[in-house]
Amino acid sequence: MSQTYHIIGLMSGTSCDGLDIAYSTFTYTDEWSFEIKKANTVSFPIDLEDRLKTAHLMSGLDLHLLDVEFGKWMGYQVKSFISNHQIKVDAIASHGHTIFHQPKHQLTLQIGNAWALHVACGTPVINDFRMLDVQLGGQGAPLVPIGDQMLFPSYAFCLNLGGIANISMDIDDKRKAFDICPFNLLLNHYANKLDLPYDDGGKIARSGTLIPGLLAELNELPYYQNQEAKSLGREDLEIYFEILAQFEQYKIEDKLHTLVAHYVYQVKKSIATPSGHMLVTGGGAFNKYFMETLRNAFEGQIHISDAKPILINFKEALLFAFLGVLRLRNEANCLASVTGAIRDNCGGMIVGM
Repeated sequence: MSQTYHIIGLMSGTSCDGLDIAYSTFTYTDEWSFEIKKANTVSFPIDLEDRLKTAHLMSGLDLHLLDVEFGKWMGYQVKSFISNHQIKVDAIASHGHTIFHQPKHQLTLQIGNAWALHVACGTPVINDFRMLDVQLGGQGAPLVPIGDQMLFPSYAFCLNLGGIANISMDIDDKRKAFDICPFNLLLNHYANKLDLPYDDGGKIARSGTLIPGLLAELNELPYYQNQEAKSLGREDLEIYFEILAQFEQYKIEDKLHTLVAHYVYQVKKSIATPSGHMLVTGGGAFNKYFMETLRNAFEGQIHISDAKPILINFKEALLFAFLGVLRLRNEANCLASVTGAIRDNCGGMIVGM
């Protein structure tokens, strides 16, 4: 007997490029199928965006106030989205906006208060997907691999290029995944210095030249020597900014060019046996220069097809919606083989149901 769920997934990424809203249906018979029915990205008001970018520096009181304000703002966006599309929704699954992620201290914090969100939109909310796994000794990230495994079984590798790049794959019949390196958080930072929101198509990076010393320093960072379950938080990127600042005499296009080379090297290094098909999603998939460089690096060993734009833009929101479905079914939505926790677990707090 098939079961169908109608869920909105919300994703607010570390690159602060807006709130992704994806309304999807999930049907289970012998296996899962899905369809993204409606989707939209809502830009943050400038004041809210500025505060989200600096929230890790706020006092405790100001951070709690922002938590409630952001939850309420997301709720209003969801209410408008539901009204505009005249859709029936079972629940909202919200990732929230990550402020701190320090699993070694058993801490991860995503703001966007669930009660404020629920009251503003009138629909049940599932959020706080990471904390249970962290308390079980895991990284609390990445969370999407179980969705990659169940919804995209034909791909050997699922690469997501958001603020941070992460990969999901099967190794020795177990799902493995980890954050590879920064991505848009650094690229957008330097594009911003040119008064641009991002490097459109990687055109600026393409025009630059390699800085060998910078590439060597980035590739030698201790994070890349860690072979255990691992993840990156915004606060982990300070070392990258410090290294890049040491090369202030170089042009921005040269730094962007070198960052692309660094990213490609680390992506390739993360795959021990390159064969099969790779799905690439997230905003970085629109960076033509990076994608060309990545394809060339694999020399045809891995086939990278062009994903549909709606999937590139909204895969993470789709997969958090799916995590919400699994939470409603009380089924594991976080894999210990990925995070290093003591067991698979079913994370997420349900509010208003």
